[in-house]
Amino acid sequence: MQRRRMMMMIKSIHDTPRRRFVSTSAAAIGWWDHVGRAPKDPIMSVTEAFLSDTSPDKINLGVGAYRDDDGRPVVLQCVRDGETKIAGTEFLESVSASVSSNLVEESVKLIYGKDADLVKEGRFAGVQALSGTGACRLFAEFQKRFYPQSNIYLSVPTWSNHHNIWRDAQVPQRTFRYYHPDSKGLHFAALMDDIKNAPDRSFFLLHPCAHNPTGVDPTEEQWREISNLFRVKNHFPFFDMAYQGFASGDLDKDAKAIRIFLEDGHLIGCAQSFAKNMGLYGHRVGCLSVLCADAKQAVAIKSQLQHITRAMYSSPPVHGILLVSTILSDPHLKELWEKELKAMANRIHRMRSSLRESLEKLDSHLNWDHITNQVGMFCFSGLSPDQVNQLLKEFHIYMTCDGRISS
Repeated sequence: MQRRRMMMMIKSIHDTPRRRFVSTSAAAIGWWDHVGRAPKDPIMSVTEAFLSDTSPDKINLGVGAYRDDDGRPVVLQCVRDGETKIAGTEFLESVSASVSSNLVEESVKLIYGKDADLVKEGRFAGVQALSGTGACRLFAEFQKRFYPQSNIYLSVPTWSNHHNIWRDAQVPQRTFRYYHPDSKGLHFAALMDDIKNAPDRSFFLLHPCAHNPTGVDPTEEQWREISNLFRVKNHFPFFDMAYQGFASGDLDKDAKAIRIFLEDGHLIGCAQSFAKNMGLYGHRVGCLSVLCADAKQAVAIKSQLQHITRAMYSSPPVHGILLVSTILSDPHLKELWEKELKAMANRIHRMRSSLRESLEKLDSHLNWDHITNQVGMFCFSGLSPDQVNQLLKEFHIYMTCDGRISS
């Protein structure tokens, strides 16, 4: 019986029409022939060119992360101590939800104030994000879904990746004037004029401190005027807080612009990153928060943000979240972080002063006041693309073509 069954199976196989096989190489032709190279990122390409340069005298002034005197990344002591404290715990599956919630709560306290009523009342929707870039991308997608006809207004100039983020979310972009190339400072009158002339209920992306790439920030009084005009026009302010602490060395002072808008009753969106101010660029730890009218609205908006993240990347790695959450919630580690952040900001200030003094000693006929008037990690030098290229070719000094120098 078994033999007969086997013979029938063999016959069935032989009787089955043979499939025609086509070589893999032949079948694959044409799928991706239409794909060309993507445009080079203006910041990443600087680092790529620097790494391929064999000159022993090369200098990279384009990298947007804090470095020591030898150009090496700095690992803060608070991070080392935090790593020791959490050793082994990040592998616990039960940790992720509570840690994520704690990260969001501690993050919003940094920008809105630890005693802010909105924190106590739960009037914010917050989710952890893949650093500031991820937080911006989440908000751009959220904006597109619930205000599909809206635009985003970006300052001229702004961080180059802002354009990529809102473009990929299919949100049309508009611009508002910000930097004055002659004074190398803020073009405040033009800024206010563009805010005034934008259609009511427009979305604006604002840099609350240490503007990237210019290092030019409005004064406190100018922020109050901007906030008042936003209220008149009913615009929505979305803040990209990438450098809290790097402008002044004081976390609360660097959050002043956001708190002015908060005092004036605005509903606010904010992207936060801990890449720079904790030296955790590779960990991709950030937070997106949206202020709401009440706790019920906050629950609804948070559910929508979580729905977006679920489809994008589900959830971020837990290690970085646990590390940042531990530093922010441990009084000793947070105090140590604030001291180290202050030391980094002070060193940047000294480097600015040193650069300006050195240039002035060369009897340059140019005014270099802007080097010390600007704040934060970047100095917008005022060098032209041709001058930047000359520094590259003759001296192996690398920076972005707009003349932005990383301190």
